[in-house]
Amino acid sequence: MKLVPIEAKSKSYKVYIDARIRFKVGELLATVVTEAISSIFVITDSAVATLYLDDVVGSFQNKLPVYTEVIPSGEASKSFATYEQVMTKALESGLDRKSVIVALGGGVVGDLAGFVAATYMRGIRFVQVPTTLLAHDSSVGGKVAINHPLGKNMVGSFHQPDAVFYDPEMLYSLPEKEWRSGFAEVIKHGFIRNQDFLQWLKQEIKSFDQLPIEQVNKLLERSLAVKANIVAEDERESGVRAYLNFGHTLGHAIESELGYGAITHGEAVAIGMIFALKLSETMFQVDLQVTQHEEWFKRLGYETSIPRKLNISRLIQKMQADKKAEAGSIRMVLLQGIERATMLEIPPTMIEQLIAKQMEVDNVG
Repeated sequence: MKLVPIEAKSKSYKVYIDARIRFKVGELLATVVTEAISSIFVITDSAVATLYLDDVVGSFQNKLPVYTEVIPSGEASKSFATYEQVMTKALESGLDRKSVIVALGGGVVGDLAGFVAATYMRGIRFVQVPTTLLAHDSSVGGKVAINHPLGKNMVGSFHQPDAVFYDPEMLYSLPEKEWRSGFAEVIKHGFIRNQDFLQWLKQEIKSFDQLPIEQVNKLLERSLAVKANIVAEDERESGVRAYLNFGHTLGHAIESELGYGAITHGEAVAIGMIFALKLSETMFQVDLQVTQHEEWFKRLGYETSIPRKLNISRLIQKMQADKKAEAGSIRMVLLQGIERATMLEIPPTMIEQLIAKQMEVDNVG
């Protein structure tokens, strides 16, 4: 079993990485949570429930009352309506302050379940059991939220889990599209903090077709170490943690404009990263070898062009509504070099011109 320690200011915990750990969640939880546990509430989605819900529920061996709630799979479930549905089930089940929520699923389930845990009775304990590669990023660091029609993750909180139990075996049930979505966040960690890791990824990951589990374990461990390091420095995103939003300002706008679920989070972030790299070269007059990175992205199956059907003015409006924005400005994470991330305020008119130019070039290509 591999362990990645997370040393946040408000709480220290560990990420446990081990094949078949889903069968040991109950056993491990008893060692992680030292206070009494009154009941368990497992929140999962319709895709994961048929595959792994029984495994996790069975790990408690009838030693505690276990309640479950299954939400529809997909980004659209990070909504007020689903939040209310899950809260209602928690109340009907009689959850109290000694209950523990188990988030079994990808980033959507983790964010929603974490926000439920953060707000139920003003905060109860929860653990993350990620089932996707994408969730390796969102399951660590305590950022939990739901979406609003006017912006992604605009309603949320900081609420650290008590542990993260990561079973890499579960990743092999994912379609390639979901591997690609999660891998975008892995790449992001390399760009902003670890050039050696980025080069390792480029050399080792040629496709997502049956990656050896040893390679997946190493990928997870190294990527999570980057996230852990940043969270330790800046838990509440007042400084360097904002660099984890590299590629996300445009990416979130694309997701919102296309409609949540029309494109995966990672696919949108990949487009955003390529745009941010090109903008970084313009702003800082540096060579970030964007062409090489873009070719690598395309070989892995990513689309790197901004979708033609999107309205540029509406994209700008969504970018101005981003959580990092101040007084209608657009603040983006850019790179002065690999590992040299910075936050820069960019005039909206300049972004609009650059997006229009990029879309024109892509359409000609």
